[in-house]
Amino acid sequence: MVQRDSRWRGLAALVAVSALLFQVSCSVNPATGKQQLAFYNEAEEVQLGKESDEEVVASIGLYDDPELQAYVESLGKELAARSERPNLPWSFKVVDDPAVNAFALPGGYVYVTRGLITHMESEAELSAVIGHEIGHVTARHGVNQASKQLLAVLGLGLVSLLDDDLAKVAGVASLGLGVLFLKYSRDDERQADDLGLRYMTRAGYDPREMPGVFTVLQGVETIEGAGRLPNWLATHPDPGARHDRIEKEVAQLQGDFSTATVNRDGYLRQLDGMVFGENPREGFFEGNAFMHPDMRFRIEFPEGWETSNEKASVSASSPSEDAFLQVSLSDEETPEAASEAFFGEDGLTQGDAWDKGIHGLPAAWSRFEYADSESKLSGTVAFVKHDGKVFQLLAISTPDQWKGSRNALESSLASFSRLDDPKALNVKPRHLRLVKLSKEMTLEDFDKKYPSVVKMDLLALINHVQPGERLAAGTLVKRVVEGGS
Repeated sequence: MVQRDSRWRGLAALVAVSALLFQVSCSVNPATGKQQLAFYNEAEEVQLGKESDEEVVASIGLYDDPELQAYVESLGKELAARSERPNLPWSFKVVDDPAVNAFALPGGYVYVTRGLITHMESEAELSAVIGHEIGHVTARHGVNQASKQLLAVLGLGLVSLLDDDLAKVAGVASLGLGVLFLKYSRDDERQADDLGLRYMTRAGYDPREMPGVFTVLQGVETIEGAGRLPNWLATHPDPGARHDRIEKEVAQLQGDFSTATVNRDGYLRQLDGMVFGENPREGFFEGNAFMHPDMRFRIEFPEGWETSNEKASVSASSPSEDAFLQVSLSDEETPEAASEAFFGEDGLTQGDAWDKGIHGLPAAWSRFEYADSESKLSGTVAFVKHDGKVFQLLAISTPDQWKGSRNALESSLASFSRLDDPKALNVKPRHLRLVKLSKEMTLEDFDKKYPSVVKMDLLALINHVQPGERLAAGTLVKRVVEGGS
């Protein structure tokens, strides 16, 4: 009976403290005028976004086209100036990822991928996407989600302090909190859609272009795979329903939009020559072998493992997710210096160490153990000097798994070698090229005259064309070619 009373006292205290926090932490949503949970003031929000922005740029990378970057920055700031928070330090960037995606961080940091850029057909369509992301910022959706997560973590911490039995439940529940609050709610997405429509209309763009964005996004899921980022459909649910809802919203808008800005041709000319899809110069897989033409190396991962080619590393994880392999670059100039820096990290204990070249490349090997308050891991790391760079080759697994898989994991690391296959070294990325039609024709006729290296369904998707639809003379049409030709 005493234990039960203690439990209820703990819960009552938690509810009381949570209610107090909620009262003092509610603010007015700048875009809607409604009350909203927010533990972060504007200065803290901006700082949170700034720190995360540095991670985005480092991990994903920016698309190397200053003119396109300036174009997107200018368009974004024009839209943000029409928002309820024009004085934020707005930043708009194109990240170098083939996925069709856009996202925003608190404080005014907005990103679109080059994959999304190549799939849009007009400046008005891009303004709808950027306006949607601006809406997430102006409505402080990111701050709201972060505040919910903080409140939940704080709540679990209070429970842990108040009752030992509930602490056991808290420990389990906290594992899922990151996933629980990662995505925006459907209400947030609908609100961002409405705000995006508001901002593009205020800026003079034709709102009738917005529903078409969802039509294209709906086609992406069945035709294309994702890049390093989840595609827009993964984080922005149900584009079909959103298309229908926004179409109704547009129909109810007052005013004549016959002279509103679309700017199809001007937008498309910004795209001429853009890299399309995955860029093999940044590495590509053939089966379980990974090859990186620019860095001139190859490595073989175990068959059946889940692989990921990130901007700063390439990695693979076992089907049971209890073993992991990664290749990345070290900041050090020699394998010995890289090894010394690696073992300077907390929690690492160095084991057997040896110097043994890998396919003629100098290398420093070490086995290690890692332990902190939550986990233990076993692994091997090798630092290899190749082409003026030092590569870090890492294999880790759980201690139980390590005993049976160590040899196989180390064999994978030892497969690292120079890439000397001329075909792989000379691989070229695909690019968008524009053609101005000299006469009316269908997309099928266009593809016969100006062949693309992508299938017809994808060619139709990026050109927003239906099968059999006739394209007027003078129309700019996208095609996808190997290399820059």
